[in-house]
Amino acid sequence: MALKEGLRTWKRIFWWLILLTLGFLGLPLYRLHIVRHLEVLIPMGVCPSARMALLRDNFTGLLRPWARPEVLTCTSWGAPIIWDGTFDPDVAQQQAVQQNLTIGLTVFAVGRYLEKYLARFLDSAEQHFMGGQRVVYYVFTERPAAVPRMELGPDRRLRVERVVRARRWQDVSMQRMRTLHEALGGRLGREAHFVFCMDVDQHFSSAFGPEALAESVAQLHAWHYHWPRWLLPFERDARSAAALAPGDGDFYYHAAVFGGSVAALRGLTAHCAQGLQRDQARGLEARWHDESHLNKFFWLHKPAKVLSPEFCWSPDIGQRAEIRRPRLLWAPKEYALLRH
Repeated sequence: MALKEGLRTWKRIFWWLILLTLGFLGLPLYRLHIVRHLEVLIPMGVCPSARMALLRDNFTGLLRPWARPEVLTCTSWGAPIIWDGTFDPDVAQQQAVQQNLTIGLTVFAVGRYLEKYLARFLDSAEQHFMGGQRVVYYVFTERPAAVPRMELGPDRRLRVERVVRARRWQDVSMQRMRTLHEALGGRLGREAHFVFCMDVDQHFSSAFGPEALAESVAQLHAWHYHWPRWLLPFERDARSAAALAPGDGDFYYHAAVFGGSVAALRGLTAHCAQGLQRDQARGLEARWHDESHLNKFFWLHKPAKVLSPEFCWSPDIGQRAEIRRPRLLWAPKEYALLRH
């Protein structure tokens, strides 16, 4: 035991030295490939054995966090972090079928994002999203007639909702929280029991099933899950409603994937929409727009389940031994072409 603790201490000292060296050299942390190779040496932490035995929920039954000792499989507040191998997909499927659920999937396809990404997103969702479950897709766009026609499987429906296109892409991103809040209070909220909200510039590459369901679900950001808290890109401007004080924050969550029950998402979207409105009234804009407000919400209201980066992975990072089975893959970002 003493030897193991000693090795863990030396490992911790080693990666701190790496980070300090990179900081002093002023290297751009998120662009140099060498930094991406080195960050795998940063330990993610260990889930206590006592907590492992208690990890279960209504969608996965008893979890197997001990099956992935190389990664963090639980949070400090007792929520599971779902990695490939920690759950039985057959059990998750049976649990969901028994509950007779309808699952919503929302996506915004505005401007050139519609032609560039929507068809592939929906086609891949038909193959991999919540197989065997009732699903309703909600596409929000300013051009409903341009949404591609597609043949859906049994118990799958597609709804198209018209939205007004904002002048700037930042406003499109920020306005979606209010739009989602209204939709969850309307037909979407009546049709679905649980809802996932996703970005359109990605596609499913493997089964994204009921193991991801919970009352509230957050997604570990693929570019930030190894970094210590002080390096995470939370909003730090105290004037912003999204601000987190130094030392606050658990993980950095990605706004490309979040979900939960209709009631929980109504609370999340209301919080974010109100925060965005407050900032706008003060002439402020959080560093990462609605994602900054989402991170503030999950700091105040801990998610019931956290999805590992396997559930939304960026191929630009490269291969990682711990990323066994990516479920969603980021599409190449072509901002210069798409954001005007």
